[in-house]
Amino acid sequence: MSFWDRIKPAAKPVTGTDVRVSPDGARLELGWDDGARTAASAQVLRQQCPCAGCVDEWTNQRTLDAAKVPADLRIKEVQPVGNYALAFVFSDGHTTGIYPWKLLRDITAGPDSGPTA
Repeated sequence: MSFWDRIKPAAKPVTGTDVRVSPDGARLELGWDDGARTAASAQVLRQQCPCAGCVDEWTNQRTLDAAKVPADLRIKEVQPVGNYALAFVFSDGHTTGIYPWKLLRDITAGPDSGPTA
């Protein structure tokens, strides 16, 4: 058996295929290429923002106080970032977070994804 026979290709990461924002902007719903459907509230997405203003670049410690993100926060706009992420405009004016598909999957499939109604 050669070296090349032992190499296993990396699994293709899961990718979002359907992005929907509820009519009131309170929830993001995602469909995935593996058939899963997940969702999260705008508040939870904002609380998990990965940008340098919300997470210290050196320590990876969250600097955003999640308790200060209002429950009535809304998603005003969603934009694709290449083929690997989404960016949001939130009703509090925050626009700098880039959410890769893996992070979105973790946020929207987690137990803290927000109310389901």
